[in-house]
Amino acid sequence: MLATSGAAEAGDGAFGWLSGDWYLTVGATGLVAPNFEGGKKYMLSAQPIISLGKAGPQARFTSRNDNISLALVDDGGVRAGLTGKFLFSRDDSTDELKGLDPVRWGGEVGGFFEFYPTDWLRARAELRHGIRAHNGFVADIAADAFYDVTPTVRISGGPRVSFASANYFDAYYGVNAQEAVASGLSQYNPGGGLKSVGLGGAVTWKVTDPMTASLFGEYSRLQGPAADSSLVRERGDRNQFTVGVSTTYRFDFTM
Repeated sequence: MLATSGAAEAGDGAFGWLSGDWYLTVGATGLVAPNFEGGKKYMLSAQPIISLGKAGPQARFTSRNDNISLALVDDGGVRAGLTGKFLFSRDDSTDELKGLDPVRWGGEVGGFFEFYPTDWLRARAELRHGIRAHNGFVADIAADAFYDVTPTVRISGGPRVSFASANYFDAYYGVNAQEAVASGLSQYNPGGGLKSVGLGGAVTWKVTDPMTASLFGEYSRLQGPAADSSLVRERGDRNQFTVGVSTTYRFDFTM
């Protein structure tokens, strides 16, 4: 999700930037999605939503695809700052993953940049580096057109594209010689490149000023090293669908 920032108050020394009005947004998402990245079976799961930001110009558009963000630059038309993502672990609890090394839980940290080419379109890019779960880079790019059907209901949607480095693909899609023997999958050593292309959309309802709810859907088609993986070709599916609902609540506070 999104976070915004304002100018730091002067005269507070080294901690001056921390002074002022902040907000914390918390919530949850319930979704039906593949049981693992590249999988063909679907499962119901839940994910937390957390966003911390310094109060400033209200963001014109937010998306569930926006990861935890802290804007350091925000003039209403251009926003940039820090972003992060939590990654759940992946084990061999499903038959398709038997014999493969587990992927540890971890995260990704990096930066984001977004701007508004028009009043009804937002483009956003994130570049993140893995921590613990993998040691690669991931880049996500998305554009969303949005329209307010009523003052409290908004529809939005647009294209998505993702890229990743070889280290990322190796963690989630690679099959080394030992894993090939244990799993029965063909050995596969991926490089880096295009990860997926797709489309997403949502209907968002502003229930109250601090509370929102949304219904969303996403489709992505795996590309390049992900699509060529023996895990996907032999036991998975290039086509990945996600549908779900989410709700968030914003708490305002002053430091």
